[in-house]
Formats: sequence, C-alpha cells, structure tokens
Amino acid sequence: MIVLIGKNNLLINLLIMTNSIKKPIISFWIISIIAFLWNLMGVMEYLNTAYITEDALDLLPKNEQDFYTNTPAWVTAAFAIAVFAGALGCLTLLLRKKLAVSLLILSMIAVFIQFGYVLFIQNYMEFTGSRIMMPLLIIIVAIFLVWYSKKAEKNSWIS
Repeated sequence: MIVLIGKNNLLINLLIMTNSIKKPIISFWIISIIAFLWNLMGVMEYLNTAYITEDALDLLPKNEQDFYTNTPAWVTAAFAIAVFAGALGCLTLLLRKKLAVSLLILSMIAVFIQFGYVLFIQNYMEFTGSRIMMPLLIIIVAIFLVWYSKKAEKNSWIS
C-alpha cells in the first residue's frame, strides 16, 4: 500500500487500496491444489489415450477398441484442449492470475464438446454399461472450477 500525504491524495490512496489483491482463504489453496492435481490426471489420461499402442489396444474388449479407433480427431482435440486448458487454468489459479477464469471457461467448453459427442453421438453408454459417473463428474468439476475461479476473481483473490 502506498501512503500519500495531503488532501488531494486521499482519493488516489483509496483507489490503490480498493484495487489491491486480498489474501485468499485457506480453502482457496486446498481447492486449487486438488483441482490442479485432478487436471494433471486428465492430462495423463489424454496422453494414454492419444498415444495408446496397438498392443495395448488389442488387449481391450472389441467395443472399447471401436471407441478408440472411431473417435474423430476433433473430439480428441477437444479432449486435449479440455485437459491442458484445465491444468493451465488451475496453475494460473494457484499463481493467483485472472487468466485462470478464461482458461477454465475454455476447458469447460471443450469438456461440453467432448462429452456431447461421447455421450450423445458415440453412445458411450452402449459399450460401457453403467460407467456414466466419470463423465458426469468431469462435467460437474469443470462447471465448479469456472464458478470458483469467478468467485476468486470477485473476492479479489486473483488479479
């Protein structure tokens, strides 16, 4: 905080104080670290999916092999954008930067595109049975992270 002496500098001093970043609460750090780790797991899953070997693919059931081989490139690109933007968004959240909001919005949009295809066009449920919980959890987490980053911005925890 800059302290200026004089009547005319009171307004400047108040502006500096209101635009300052506030110290976040402890739950901010806990949520941000868990979210970053969550997104790093997503990056690892993307890399495992994008670079699956023929030998590993052959070990999967036929319906899962079809899932991997019939996924269009644009869905794989949405997957990549979702996880890398999410990881960078959580990293920038930890660094207390407003860029986190934009990156997490981009990640959420990519999640919607990816799972829109997977759930409604590729018919994920047909070959996975009842394994719907993970896609739903990913969608819920993406929405939560956008909401939380906006809350952090509103509370001046990020700048």
